[in-house]
Amino acid sequence: MAGSPFEPYIESLRQQLEEQDPVFLIGVIVALAVVVITFFLKYFLTSKTVRTSVLLVGLCDSGKTLLFSRLLSGKFKRTQTSITDSSAPYKAKNDRGSTWTLIDLPGHDSLRPQYLEKFKSAARAIVFVVDSAIFQKEVRDVAEFLYVLLTDAVITRNAPALVVACNKQDITMAKSAKLIQQQLEKELNTLRVTRSAALSSQDGSVGGSMYLGKKGKDFEFSQLPMKVEFVECSARGSKGEDGGDADMELLEKALAKL
Repeated sequence: MAGSPFEPYIESLRQQLEEQDPVFLIGVIVALAVVVITFFLKYFLTSKTVRTSVLLVGLCDSGKTLLFSRLLSGKFKRTQTSITDSSAPYKAKNDRGSTWTLIDLPGHDSLRPQYLEKFKSAARAIVFVVDSAIFQKEVRDVAEFLYVLLTDAVITRNAPALVVACNKQDITMAKSAKLIQQQLEKELNTLRVTRSAALSSQDGSVGGSMYLGKKGKDFEFSQLPMKVEFVECSARGSKGEDGGDADMELLEKALAKL
């Protein structure tokens, strides 16, 4: 009976291995084992990680910290500009009894990058808080912060839900959620044009940034890989500390869907 056609090659490989220094062979085997284990650990951890954090982000004085307090306790609380993060368990108002870690991140532009870097991988959802009363004045700054979030490679890959909370609706001059969405789409479209020259790699990414939306089309939030919802809310309420007329219903409903 004829032998296997691979027999000469197998015999040659066996002889070469026998001639090698045992220490060298052990080193090769250990190196291969490390590569294989690293690959499987990376795959397992990235595919199985359960993201349980809800990040509250936004510009300074958008009302994030008061909104944080209202979601947790329903109570008014005097606040000041945050210089560090605050976190607490938040129980969603749904039948599943879902509990997430609510994290309020500092809004100052010098602090935002480091805290975003620290928590973005754990984000199940991002609540982007907008001051609806002075939105017209801050639209450029709001759009620039959103652009950083939405082109981040980690956030794009994980695709956490994005809830844009149009806060301070109790103030007469507050813009509606619909108008804020429309103006942000226009501003983000302009930002994308001005910054697209920096995106030079074939897949549209460079330096950890991804292309925003779809190429060849005006930007719309519906083009993003994550679910996006705009809601109106009022963390303070028209009576402030003296009244309980804060309006958090639509935001709470959005968080209940996570």
